[in-house]
Amino acid sequence: MFFTRKSTEMVTPDKALPGRAEPIPTAETHFLSGIPLKSPVPEGMSEAMFGMGCFWGVERKFWQIPGVWLTMVGYAGGYTPNPTYKETCTQLTGHNEVVRLIYDPAVVSYEDLLKVFWEGHDPTQGMRQGNDVGSTYRSGIYCYDEAQMAAAKASKAVYAQALRAAGMGPITTEILPAPTFYFAEDYHQQYLAKNPGGYCGVGGTGVTCPIGTGVRA
Repeated sequence: MFFTRKSTEMVTPDKALPGRAEPIPTAETHFLSGIPLKSPVPEGMSEAMFGMGCFWGVERKFWQIPGVWLTMVGYAGGYTPNPTYKETCTQLTGHNEVVRLIYDPAVVSYEDLLKVFWEGHDPTQGMRQGNDVGSTYRSGIYCYDEAQMAAAKASKAVYAQALRAAGMGPITTEILPAPTFYFAEDYHQQYLAKNPGGYCGVGGTGVTCPIGTGVRA
């Protein structure tokens, strides 16, 4: 991934790029499964959204999990409607690189997904993830209902204790109601399936997240 402005502060709404009224083009189907990317959430399934740094590597983490039915990458949490990748790279849209997924809670729980989230990146780095610097790489959990919100906050408290015990700093993850999700361009969808040797800047802290005692949604 590349960036043109190493901003460690969020742009303000009055400084954000104007964007556009119509969605940008994206892939029609998931590269691996062939499922339409814009499928509605099937009955009995749920959705989740996470920001953990470069969305190429993050999406691969989640499509490999049994029970995750569909993954897609995009932009969320900012001000610019229907942004392009190049626009988000200026750090002037306010958006985060995110993965939205649809999963079967009978197979994989939201708690399980939270464990992958916490252990799959470093949530203490603020507006960056490794060498990827800027507000587009911030850590975020975007919740679709009150149960997800409660589970996310509870898991954050539990993991914060584990990180402190390991000598690490405070968690900077934002936990918010799910904002509008804007699909990223075609070539970003399932990027590491199309380009197996491609860049992946996502890495964890090595600290286990000890959730599993009542932190459920």
